[in-house]
This record gives sequence, C-alpha cells and structure tokens, in this order.
Amino acid sequence: MPIIGPGYDDPEYDNYDPAWKRQNTPFRAWLYEKLTAARFPCAADIAIGYAPANRYHGLDDLEMGTIAMITGASFDEVRTAHKADIAAWMREQELHDHPDLAVADADLNRIAERH
Repeated sequence: MPIIGPGYDDPEYDNYDPAWKRQNTPFRAWLYEKLTAARFPCAADIAIGYAPANRYHGLDDLEMGTIAMITGASFDEVRTAHKADIAAWMREQELHDHPDLAVADADLNRIAERH
C-alpha cells in the first residue's frame, strides 16, 4: 500500500510523531468509542497505535478484520471509518497547501478539537 504521510526513513518524524498521543483523528475517536463500548482493555493505547497506521500507511484486510472482530463492528463499518479519516486528512492537507484565511477560519474549531 502506498505511503501517504512521512516515509519510513523521514528524519523529521523517524516514523513516530509525539502528537499522536493527543491528536484526535476521526478514526481514532471512532476506534476508541467502539473499543470502550466493547469493554476492551487498553482501548486508548490501541486507538493511539492504529490511528497513525490508518492515516499514514492504510489498513490491510487483516488489520481491518482484526479491528472489526475486537470492536464488534462490521468490516464495512471499519472501512467507512477509515475513509472518513482519510477524507478529513485530505481536507487538512488542502488547508496546509492552500492557506486561505476564510477557509481556515471556517475549520478552526474542527482543527482545534483534534490537536
């Protein structure tokens, strides 16, 4: 699967970004909610682990199946959450690539909640 974020050898990130401990992406929020509802131990830690993988490297069928199994969600629900997260990430990239104060102002609350 193609890498859509920093590469494995990117010296800036070194394949780890401390912001992931607090960044609340749509997929992380969805996964945490599902794991908590399923009374899964270490729900926050698992969500922290899968959120960057989902965004930067994507999830293969085995990972999606595992997430579906441990959350009690369907495979399609996992895929939908994944796609929603990628759409949000793409929107963020548009804002970063084309800063327009009017567009950024409209999204400030959403961005602030995630960081």
